[in-house]
Amino acid sequence: MRKQIDRLVRGTLVFLMGFMLFNVVWQVISRYIIGSPSTFTEELARFLLIWICLLGGAYAAGKKMHLSINLLPNRLSKEGKRKLSIFTFSIVILFALLVMVIGGGRLVQISYVLGQSSSALNIPLAYIYIVLPLSGLLIIYYKVIEIKQLFKTDLTPQKTDSQ
Repeated sequence: MRKQIDRLVRGTLVFLMGFMLFNVVWQVISRYIIGSPSTFTEELARFLLIWICLLGGAYAAGKKMHLSINLLPNRLSKEGKRKLSIFTFSIVILFALLVMVIGGGRLVQISYVLGQSSSALNIPLAYIYIVLPLSGLLIIYYKVIEIKQLFKTDLTPQKTDSQ
């Protein structure tokens, strides 16, 4: 299941990056070569960047490519590192749940109920904001898997000298 989700997120990111590249190139062509700048490309690039950043952050969290400071873990025992990782992942899950999923979900709901739409593209802003709870759910999914793996590796019996 994780491989399929990784593939889906990675494919979505590649598509969004390619689409954003095409969009920005069209903006440059329409502004400097044709002399009539396109009205929607700046707003579309902004929305694509929001999606790329949030989905990319969730993907990076799933691949353990996020920034970290290893000063404390390097000084801890193996059991201490495991406990610190579980604590850190739990804090990340709590943040993703409260801020991204619940807070982002409320933002989507409010913008949908109020009927807010973008000025140039005239699309509902709820469609743009939906990436916030989606990314939060992805981060939670990845961190729960990592916590399960930490518990699973500790449950394997250790060989002692007497065995």
